[in-house]
Amino acid sequence: MSLESKIKKLAMDIGFDLVGITTADPFERDEEAASQRVRDGLMDGLPWYTLERVQRMNRPQILLDGARSVISLAVSYNATSDDNDNQLKSGDAGPQLTGKFARYARGDDYHDVIKKRLRRFVDELPDILGRAASTRVFVDDGPMNDRAAAERAGVGWFGKNTNILTPSHGSWVFLAQVITDVELRQDIPLKKTCGNCVRCIDDCPTGAIVAPYVLDNRKCISYLTIELRGVIPRELRPLMGDWVFGCDICQDVCPVNWKAAKGSETAFQKRHDFDAPELLPLLEMDDEEFRERFRNSPIKRTKRKGLQRNVCVALGNLGDARAIPALRKALVCDESLIRLHAAWALGRIGGDEALGSLKLAIAQETDPDVLDEIKITFAEWESRDL
Repeated sequence: MSLESKIKKLAMDIGFDLVGITTADPFERDEEAASQRVRDGLMDGLPWYTLERVQRMNRPQILLDGARSVISLAVSYNATSDDNDNQLKSGDAGPQLTGKFARYARGDDYHDVIKKRLRRFVDELPDILGRAASTRVFVDDGPMNDRAAAERAGVGWFGKNTNILTPSHGSWVFLAQVITDVELRQDIPLKKTCGNCVRCIDDCPTGAIVAPYVLDNRKCISYLTIELRGVIPRELRPLMGDWVFGCDICQDVCPVNWKAAKGSETAFQKRHDFDAPELLPLLEMDDEEFRERFRNSPIKRTKRKGLQRNVCVALGNLGDARAIPALRKALVCDESLIRLHAAWALGRIGGDEALGSLKLAIAQETDPDVLDEIKITFAEWESRDL
């Protein structure tokens, strides 16, 4: 068995689903493409995504002195049965008001799970090499272009939605990398492409995929519900549907994913109701309840304030009057960000009860942005009555 085969076997034995190897040469094409996106403003809203970072993430030899090879690894998080996804929940008052979490966030935090595997991998690597090795590991939380490495290592190919598509597990994979000073025989990139398929482009509700392989971060629902810390642009809110953390639309419609193999990692299996979380309890939870429910979950990344902002938008899009009492409470909470989006949601639902709540709120609201939101809402309703 070759050295490369032994390394791949080690990774698979530890629990990775896919492994590929490439050189530590710069990802020149990817660096230029990412730099252009920054210059075009498509990465606005991510202040850390700078031209300097783009350079670092595409040059492994900057990240590790003496780097010779990059081992690209992937593990599937497709551990939830499709039969259970977005299930309709019912109660005494009829179907519950539910939203959606992206599939990758329905189980445990992948950073913790994968980093444990990577530590074991690099600890056992010297036994295979017969010598010590210098390494550095990444799981999408450091300056490393994981998708470029995965493509060049033959793990998958770039989809038009900018995700890496793998032949066996589709795009339902977490990517990780090990940069090492060991020179290894590189794998050949796949020759697969998306062909003429543009389902992901056509079905993105916000039009975030502005061209094949080009994503406008500012319009992406995943960015809006997770990375964006402030007010969600008003024109985008109606397009977000009931997504409250991330979005899977461009992956759900991808034909490659329809027959993707299931993953076996139990840590990524969905927690209770994480495929279709009830929205009203989410809107009413306090900080302690938020920390407890989302302990060791990727969802904690958005903070309670951000999640409840997203819940308000989802409730507004659902347009169900049963949400009015909870939104009325949110309209007088301590966080102006939540109050603003609650006001928008009440305006979307409409009716005497919702609009009456907004009229009462005007008398005690002090934040100018929230007041503007309420005024715009009333102006819209007045224009409808003309």
